[in-house]
Amino acid sequence: MSQKGEKGEYIIEFQQHGTSVKVSAIDTVTMTEVSIIGPSSASQAELQETAVKKLLFVLDKKQAGDQTHSKSAVHKKPGIIV
Repeated sequence: MSQKGEKGEYIIEFQQHGTSVKVSAIDTVTMTEVSIIGPSSASQAELQETAVKKLLFVLDKKQAGDQTHSKSAVHKKPGIIV
């Protein structure tokens, strides 16, 4: 199913797995995909809304990260900070 939202068009997919439903939301422009798992007792609208909210969160975070990386020209040393 295709859904038009605030920031664009999304593809929503529902998969029944026993008493749970996996909902995937895909942004058609960036091909970014997120998934949630919810109870099958929840309404389709609730599950879809949650998946789209998560997708928008990920897209916003991705966009903010891209802006941060493009502004900083500092080269960091490779490694892991523990």
